[in-house]
Amino acid sequence: MVKPAPTLDDVAKMAGVSTATVSRCLNEPGKVIETTRDKVMKAVDALGYTPNFAARVMAAKRSFTIGAIVPTLDNAIFAKGLQAFQEALHSRGYTLLVSSSAYKPVVEKEQIRTLVARGADGLLLIGYEREDQIYTYLAQQNVPALVAWAFDANGPVPSVGFDNHAAMYAMATEAIDRGHRRLAMISGACTGNDRAQRRLDGVKDAMAARGLSPDALAVIETAYTIEAGEAAFARLMARTPRATAVICGNDLLAVGALQTAKSLGLDVPGDVSLTGFDDMELARIVHPTLTTVAVPHREMGQTAADELIAMVEGSSPGRSRLLETRLVLRASLA
Repeated sequence: MVKPAPTLDDVAKMAGVSTATVSRCLNEPGKVIETTRDKVMKAVDALGYTPNFAARVMAAKRSFTIGAIVPTLDNAIFAKGLQAFQEALHSRGYTLLVSSSAYKPVVEKEQIRTLVARGADGLLLIGYEREDQIYTYLAQQNVPALVAWAFDANGPVPSVGFDNHAAMYAMATEAIDRGHRRLAMISGACTGNDRAQRRLDGVKDAMAARGLSPDALAVIETAYTIEAGEAAFARLMARTPRATAVICGNDLLAVGALQTAKSLGLDVPGDVSLTGFDDMELARIVHPTLTTVAVPHREMGQTAADELIAMVEGSSPGRSRLLETRLVLRASLA
């Protein structure tokens, strides 16, 4: 005879709590005190209880699933923000599904449709650069979407992020004010990537504001990897006249540039200064330590989750939130 599956009542009896408390522990664990939550979860494990997800979905008319589509999972650029995003979702009873588009708009479009078809209650997207029809499609499907890692108060959907232009404008201004007149930039590919384009524009606008010609900026667009940074820096150093400061679109590119500088016998920052963007742990470990832009990854993930859940649950039409970046001045910039 097959033993019946354990029920919510069985868990409640073993834990010595009400069925409502068990339900809250499973659906909104952040709203239950830790001692009670521990008792309930021990009972869940002991009994091998599995909630009836289909019944919950039917009752709430939601899947309690949020989708996130990021450009890459190959490096840690998005890791901290996504971790905070997932933690905040979990505390509210939501599950996160993550996809990677490999910076390919066609792939991202397909993933958006797939997540919607699978019942995602809302979507987290990175940056605004995509076809207008995608935003129209999401509106038609009544699936709230929120953009992160970028900010636009007038965008087609709300955003929780930072001003890429302002952040890189500040970095370029710092380099220029230290006496650098020959600047170069190793950028991510700007096509289909509004974050990279805004960072590049920030450097050019800072040059114009300080009386330098933006057309004089030597730019190499490449992949966001250490290896790509190595190759790009070698190409820049082969040019005449040689740049005295190389501004990189992220820390991985800057670390790659630093490695090549060492192999070429160039002193950093004596012969050439280098800067990054993101303030990854790597920036504090390399020698010399890397001047960079600190991005509020965890705050962004937490806030994005709060805002997107509010949109999904109908308590907010969606609010855009501008978060602050800051320059972290270390030894690689002189």
